[in-house]
Amino acid sequence: MTSTMSRPPPFSPSSDSDADSDTSPTAGGAADLRHNDLSDTIFRSYIEITGRSSPDLAKIQSFLTSSRSGALSCLICLERIRSSDPTWSCTSRCFAVFHLLCIQGWARQSSDLSAARAASRLPISQSKAAADSVWNCPKCRIEYSKSLIPKKYLCFCGKLDDPPNDPWILPHSCGEICDRPLKYNCGHYCLLLCHPGPCPSCPKLVKARCFCGAVDEVRRCGFKNFSCNGICSKLLDCGTHRCEETCHEDNCPPCRARGVYRCQCGKVEEERECCDRNFKCEVPCERLLGCGRHSCSRGCHSGECGQCPLQGKRTCPCGKRVYEGMACDVAVPLCGATCEKILSCGRHRCPERCHHRPCIETCRIVVTKSCRCGSLKKEVPCYQDLACERKCQRLRDCGRHACKRRCCDGDCLPCSEICDRKLRCRNHKCPAPCHRGACAPCPVMVTISCACGETHFEVPCGTETDQKPPKCPKPCHIIPLCRHGTNCKPHRCHYGACPSCRLICEEEYPCGHQCKLRCHGPRPPPNPEFTLKRKKKKSNHESECTPGSPCPPCPELVWRSCVGQHTGAERMMVCSDRAEFSCDNLCGNLLSCGNHYCTNTCHAPKNQSSTASRCKRGEPCEVCSLPCQKERQPACPHPCPLPCHPGECAPCKVLVKRSCHCGSMVHVFECIYYNSLSAEKQMNVRSCGGPCHRKLPNCTHLCPQTCHPGQCPAPEKCSKKVTVRCGCQTLKKEWLCADVQAAYRSNGCDPKDISKSQYGLRLLPCNSDCRSKEKIVDSELQLRKSKVLEKEPDPENYVPKRRKRRGQIQDAGQISRLQIITAAMKRLLLLIIVVVALITVTYFGYKGLLWLSDWMNEIEAQKRRIRYPRI
Repeated sequence: MTSTMSRPPPFSPSSDSDADSDTSPTAGGAADLRHNDLSDTIFRSYIEITGRSSPDLAKIQSFLTSSRSGALSCLICLERIRSSDPTWSCTSRCFAVFHLLCIQGWARQSSDLSAARAASRLPISQSKAAADSVWNCPKCRIEYSKSLIPKKYLCFCGKLDDPPNDPWILPHSCGEICDRPLKYNCGHYCLLLCHPGPCPSCPKLVKARCFCGAVDEVRRCGFKNFSCNGICSKLLDCGTHRCEETCHEDNCPPCRARGVYRCQCGKVEEERECCDRNFKCEVPCERLLGCGRHSCSRGCHSGECGQCPLQGKRTCPCGKRVYEGMACDVAVPLCGATCEKILSCGRHRCPERCHHRPCIETCRIVVTKSCRCGSLKKEVPCYQDLACERKCQRLRDCGRHACKRRCCDGDCLPCSEICDRKLRCRNHKCPAPCHRGACAPCPVMVTISCACGETHFEVPCGTETDQKPPKCPKPCHIIPLCRHGTNCKPHRCHYGACPSCRLICEEEYPCGHQCKLRCHGPRPPPNPEFTLKRKKKKSNHESECTPGSPCPPCPELVWRSCVGQHTGAERMMVCSDRAEFSCDNLCGNLLSCGNHYCTNTCHAPKNQSSTASRCKRGEPCEVCSLPCQKERQPACPHPCPLPCHPGECAPCKVLVKRSCHCGSMVHVFECIYYNSLSAEKQMNVRSCGGPCHRKLPNCTHLCPQTCHPGQCPAPEKCSKKVTVRCGCQTLKKEWLCADVQAAYRSNGCDPKDISKSQYGLRLLPCNSDCRSKEKIVDSELQLRKSKVLEKEPDPENYVPKRRKRRGQIQDAGQISRLQIITAAMKRLLLLIIVVVALITVTYFGYKGLLWLSDWMNEIEAQKRRIRYPRI
């Protein structure tokens, strides 16, 4: 509700105004004055009597505010109600305003639907159902008869047909005194001009008495019923105690004073409240009746028990024979006739003879019955209802869903499903049961207010996006959130977010520069939570920066080097532009090998922290593919096996073979070890430490000295002993090798030209003993030749070696075939034995499993008999 003010809010004469809500209030000029005068005119008569604004005017002020802002909308079509449109307003409860054509179509459709529904359920004619049909107000759902469907366009008070569209009076009003009877039927009439909404309370001064009647005051007629806030003191229904409540409306509450009271028969005493003092106990009466023979069967009661009901004229149980003068303790005899009392079915009579017991409750007479829907006829007992299994396929009153009730009698129940269709507001769904025709308008009212909440009005749900926000003349109390909050210019209360700050941002970038755009800091969120559909304004220029967004990238120009950090290759670039550029020169950075330089085009290397921090996509320099060309230290003939690398080469681990001086063995050394030795040490290391194995140049003997470099010393002084023979090798002597060499030289021969087998031969002269020996040798040779001739084979019995070998192969083949047949027979016999053994094992194994299973079942049965002996 709007706050109470000394003057009612201004009201616009035309509700269809499309003026922008953001315009200044002073732009209205005479229009604003005219609205104020109009408001004063409407409430003038009421204020002259009351002297001040009444709280009862709040509803009317809300209607006036809605009309002034153009927010008055029809709930049926959700269109804005203009000042020239014929209207109708509900005068019973909600006072909502609708288009006349909309409410007429709504009323006719609702009344026709109500009449059709009544005619389908009740056996009445269509004309009578149409005459008794009703329709409801779309908002408050109050019922109106069909005769009250509006046919004319009336003013709010109903005195004038087709009120004129006068800009100087309230739209849809006659401009005269309302003069409608006020509520509570006080006898007075409304003093306002013709207005929408309910009439305010009666402002007349009357003498009134409070609810309890103890105080008399002069009060407004609309508020003459009041409480004096004193004790009521009215005599309560008990006639003993008085009301202790505060002065109140309506009847006094029941007396709650507690006391001890007797029941109606006087046998039991209990503590109870005064309003519950007349109670009955649970003790039976059991006092003798007037006959003196029977006791009272009534419960707790007051007064006399009365006469015995069995005295006087008595009848038999079926009522056909009357007995007079019978004692009350004598049983009435049976008449013997048929009972013929109406059974519980209401159609047949009891077929038994007169009896004391009650008649049978269920009539078992067989009759032909039809089911409720009439599709089945069958003979059944009278007490039994007949229903078929057929489901009703007729549509219910909603016209959308089938009845589906089993054996329906034609009076289909109303549809129990929820309509759940989207209402015209597009925000809610219809909560009513499924129905025909259009759904009722959305009853929700949406409040549109300014940021401070002082100025607001209500509009139907679904029309809030087409409304204009209200204007409020008060200053905005929202504190700006940007850094210029203390320097911002104050502004009026508004709808939605606060306007953006007009000062320069001056926010410092991480690079050190300052933002020179207009302030774009955060703005307070709009209030209320929902937003209206604001009209788009054509802007001649785009805003520099959206409010609430961060500062744009720094636009300052700075000098920046290329990605390769080459001297003299700099460009002027925007500070926020982090793009890298290449100067097209050679990179020139030292490669990882430390010996060569990169020959690629200028790029951002990855191995430099300064460029890697600025360029994440750095390109690595080329990989050096040249072999290592460094000279090893110490120098060696082997090249470095590694590719080009930084630092010194690794020590040479190549194995070098070096033979000893005499050539008897080969030494293997690491290159780094052998080359690091001096020449003298290398000679010492190469020596094998054994005797020299080289042959002396003048003789057949080896050097007698230890393994040494160079030529063997004094080869002509060899001291080895040589066996010297004669020409026939019969005589022999041992000489020194030096003497043998001297003898050869004295004979004019060089010792180097003598072979090893002839060395020392024919140095001794032959004698007579040597010739006799030669003859013996010749005779022995002849004897050996004759023995050889005797051993030659006979040509007749001679068999070539090839034929002998072929026969041996054939004999071996015959022996091998027999062995193969014998081995095959042995394998077959072994296989038969294995198969028979497997079959035997399988058979006896299966028999054993069966025997084991039977034995386990017998053991289990014995355990079960021991555990459950009764079974």
